[in-house]
Amino acid sequence: MSSTKIALITYNDQGKYNSSVENEDTVLFNFLKYKGLDLTFEVWNDPLVKWEQYDLLILKSPWDYFDYILDFRDWLDVIEQKNIRMLNPLKTVRWNTDKHYLHEIAAAGFTITPSVLIEPGQAFKMDKLFRQFGTDKIIIKPCVSGGAKNTFAITRETAEEQAIKLNALFAQEAFLAQPFLSEVQTQGEWSFVYFNGNFSHCLLKTPQEGDFRVQHYLGGSIYPTDPPAHLLVEASGIVQKFASDCLYARVDGLEVNGSFMLMELELIEPFLFLFTCENSLNNYYRALQQLTEQG
Repeated sequence: MSSTKIALITYNDQGKYNSSVENEDTVLFNFLKYKGLDLTFEVWNDPLVKWEQYDLLILKSPWDYFDYILDFRDWLDVIEQKNIRMLNPLKTVRWNTDKHYLHEIAAAGFTITPSVLIEPGQAFKMDKLFRQFGTDKIIIKPCVSGGAKNTFAITRETAEEQAIKLNALFAQEAFLAQPFLSEVQTQGEWSFVYFNGNFSHCLLKTPQEGDFRVQHYLGGSIYPTDPPAHLLVEASGIVQKFASDCLYARVDGLEVNGSFMLMELELIEPFLFLFTCENSLNNYYRALQQLTEQG
C-alpha cells in the first residue's frame, strides 16, 4: 500500500466550522504517514488539484460539501470519469448526501426517527405535523445539510412567528420534519463508529442545558463508553446492510423504549472521535489496508 498515492480530502477552512476537525485530521494524517503511506492533503474544490495523479481518494473532512452541493456532486462525477477510486465509494457518498436515504433504511426494516419530508415548494403545515407526531416540539432540518445548519426547534407557540422564515427556506430545498425526542436530553445520543464494517468505538453525546444540539462544537458533551449490547446489534445491522464496504461509518441514534432508533447514518464527513479510543487509529489503518488489498 506504500506505493499507492493517496489524497486525504478536506475543505477550505474559513473558520466556519470548529477547528477540532483539523486536530483529528492532523493526527490521522501523521499516523498514516508514520505507517509509510504516500499521503497528501487536498481540498475537494481546489481547481488546481490534478486528481489523476492519485490512485486513491479518502474523504475525511469535506465539511462544507452541503454548502456547495451542486459543485460537490459535479466533483464526484469528475472523479468517476477519471476512474479514481474513492473511500467511501462514490455511489454510497452520492446516496448519503440527501436525508431521503432514511426512508430507504426504514423500508429495509430498521427503526428511524419518525420523519416527514417537506419537498421544495410545499406549504408550512405545522399544525398537521404536530398532530401527526403527537408532540409539542418539532425539529426541522434540510435534507442536504450537516453540522446543525438551518436546523430549527419549533414549538406550537413559536410556529406562527417562524412560518415566514421557514416557508422561504422550504421554497428553496427539501426539508425533513421530525418530532423532538426527549431522550436526546434525558439520555443522550449514541454514536457507533465502524471501520470496514467492523465496530471500533462508541460514545454518548449530550447537549448543553437548554439546547437540543449535541455537536461538541455547539457545547455538547462527549462520553466515551462501552456500547449496550442490544443497541450495538441494531447499529451493526444497519452498517452491514448499507455500509459494509465503507472505510468508515458513524451510526447516530437514540435508545427509545429499549430499542435503537436511527437518527443519521454518516458516511461522508463524520467526525470520528478518534481521540476517544486508544485503538481507533490502528482500527482505521487496518481497515484501509484490507480495502486496499481487496482492490
